[in-house]
Amino acid sequence: MDDIIRLIEPSIPSLRRYARSLVYDAADADDLVQDCLERAVGRWSQRREASDARSWLFSILHSLAVSRWRRLSRRGREVSLDVLDEADLAERATQQDGMNQSDILRALAALPQDYRSVLLLVGVEDLSYAQAAMVLDVPIGTVMSRLSRGRERLAQIMANGSAAQVRKPRLRRIK
Repeated sequence: MDDIIRLIEPSIPSLRRYARSLVYDAADADDLVQDCLERAVGRWSQRREASDARSWLFSILHSLAVSRWRRLSRRGREVSLDVLDEADLAERATQQDGMNQSDILRALAALPQDYRSVLLLVGVEDLSYAQAAMVLDVPIGTVMSRLSRGRERLAQIMANGSAAQVRKPRLRRIK
C-alpha cells in the first residue's frame, strides 16, 4: 500500500489540473480525479511494473473523461425548469479587451478535442511525447502531428479572435 501512495500522491495536483482543463468545472474535475484514483487503486495489480505510474494515471483519467463526454453527448444538457432563467438562454457578448486568461481558455475550448488533449498533456503537464502517446493510446508520430497542428490552430484562433474565422488547411493535390 505504501508503494501505491508513494507513486500516486505526487501526481494528484497534475491530475486535478488536467481534469479541470478537460471539464471546466472544479466539482466535475474532482469527481473525475476521484474516479481515476479509485480505478487506479482497484486495478493496481494490472499495472505493468516497468511502466510509468504517472502516464498510467493520466491515461486512466483521459479514458474516463472521453467516456464522460460520450455519455453526456448522448444524454444532452440537463437543466431543471425551476432553475432555468434568462441567463441560461442568453449568449454572452464578446469584447476584444486584449489578451487575457479567458481568451486563451476560450481558444483552447474551440480546438478539436484531439489537439487540445495533446497540447495540455505536453505543454501544461510536461509529459514527453512518448508518455502522451501512451496516455492517448496513439503512435508518437500522431502526438507530434497533433501538437504541431494544435499549436498552429491555436495561434490562428488567437490571432483572429474567433474559431469561426480560422482558415482550415486545404489538401493539395500533387501530380
